[in-house]
Amino acid sequence: AEAEAEAEAEAQIDSELDAQAKYNKDTEHNNHNPIKPYHERSWKITIHTLGSTYTRQEQNEMRSKFSFLQFPGPVQMKHPDDEYLFIREVELDAMGGAVYPRHCKGEDGKTKKELIPENDARPPLACYFGRVLGNGTLGRNWRGSNRLFRYSLKKRTYLGPTSMDSELSLIMTNLAKVQKGSFAFDPFVGTGSILLTAALRGAQTFGTDIDLRVLRGRNPNENIVSNFQQYGLPPPELVRSDNSIYHRHFRKHLPLFDAIVTDPPYGIRAGARKSGSRRGDGEVRPVLEEYRYDHVAQTRPYAVSDVMADLLNVAAMTLVMGGRLTYVIPSMLDFNEEEDLPRHDCLKVVSVCYQPLQTELGRRTVTMEKVKEYDDRKRDEYLEGTWVNGPQSAEKVANIRERLIEAAKKKPGYEEKAAWRKQKRKETKEAKKRAKLEGAERSQFQVNQFNRR
Repeated sequence: AEAEAEAEAEAQIDSELDAQAKYNKDTEHNNHNPIKPYHERSWKITIHTLGSTYTRQEQNEMRSKFSFLQFPGPVQMKHPDDEYLFIREVELDAMGGAVYPRHCKGEDGKTKKELIPENDARPPLACYFGRVLGNGTLGRNWRGSNRLFRYSLKKRTYLGPTSMDSELSLIMTNLAKVQKGSFAFDPFVGTGSILLTAALRGAQTFGTDIDLRVLRGRNPNENIVSNFQQYGLPPPELVRSDNSIYHRHFRKHLPLFDAIVTDPPYGIRAGARKSGSRRGDGEVRPVLEEYRYDHVAQTRPYAVSDVMADLLNVAAMTLVMGGRLTYVIPSMLDFNEEEDLPRHDCLKVVSVCYQPLQTELGRRTVTMEKVKEYDDRKRDEYLEGTWVNGPQSAEKVANIRERLIEAAKKKPGYEEKAAWRKQKRKETKEAKKRAKLEGAERSQFQVNQFNRR
C-alpha cells in the first residue's frame, strides 16, 4: 500500500507542479501578491498516523520514502509555502481508538509503553499522500484569516439553546453538496444557523418551524433575518408549518430542493412538537379573527420515531433526483448503524460520520441521496418501513435525556454532584431575583428624584 501511495504521489505531484509552473508564468505580472517560483517554495511533509504513536525517528523514516520527489525548495517546518501530508490509516473502533493498538502499557500500568510486535507488523488499511490546500496561512479555508471565528455563534445577534455550531454546519452543508444556486431547505429551522451557512455557500434558503415565536425572534433587531443581515446575506424564506403534515401545508409539486440540511429535535435540549390538542380529545376551538396574528397554535408531543419517518418521507418527496439529505442523530453505545438507522426506499445512505461526545453519548451526521422517484400511493408503506427493527430501533434515539440521567446515576458520587448542582441553581435563581428587585428599586428611586426636581 505504501509503494502504491508513492507511485500515485509521484504522478500527482508531476501534474500538479506542471500546473503550478504554468500558473506562475501567468501571474508574474501580479505584484500585489506574487507567487514564488516553484524552486523557491519552502515545504514540509507532515505524518499523520491515526490511532497509533510513532517516534520522531520513525516518522523521519516515513518521510525519507518520498525523497524521490526531490522538491528543490528549502525545508521549513514552521509556516512553509507548501505542506504535504502522509496519512497512514489503520482500523479504528467506535471511539476512535485502534482495534489493534501498536503499544500497550507496562504490567504496572504506569511504566513506558511497550511495543506489540504482532500488531506493529499488521499492514495499514491504506496510505494517502497529497498537498494540503486548507493551510490557514494561505487563507484557503474557513480557519484562515479568522473566517471561522467571524461566523462563530458568539458573534451572532440572535441565538437559541439549539443553535447548530457553525463549524458543524459548514461540514453538513458540504456533505449535502450545497453550492451557489442550490435551493436548500431546513424543516426544523429554529434560529436558522444551518440556513445561514447554506447562504454563505451561495444557496437560496427556505426554512420552516412549528414554533412561531422562534421564527419571529425576540424583537425586530434580534431574529433570524437580523443574523443574515449581519453578514450581508439575502434573507431566507420562512414559513410557520408542521413537518408532520407537510403534504397538507404545501401544494403537491415536482421535486424542488437540491439539499435538505437539518438538526431534528430529539428531546435532549428541546422536545419535538406537532400540531394538535394537548387534551387529546381532538376538539379544535376556532380562534377569533382579532387574536389570530399573535395566536400560538396548540401543539402536542411528537415522537422521535415519527420525526425521523416524516423527515425522510418529506426528503424523498421534495428532493430532486440526486439531491441530498444531511441530518444529525444522537445515539448511545448500543446503536448499530446497519440496523438502527432510519431508511427510505427512495434514499440511499452515502456516509455516516460518528462524533463521540461523552462516554455513553455520541452523534452521527448522516447523508442520504435520492435515487428513486417518490410514489405517493406508497406513502403509508414508506412510513412503516422507516425503522428496520421497528420500535426497538426507534427507542435507541428516543428518550436520550432520560437514558443519560440513568447512566449518570450509576456513577459514584452522583448524589453529591446532583445536590451541589441543585444548590447552585437555587443560588443563581435567588441572585437573579435580587438583581431584578434592586434594578426596580433603583429605577423607582431615579423616578422619585426626577419628580422632586
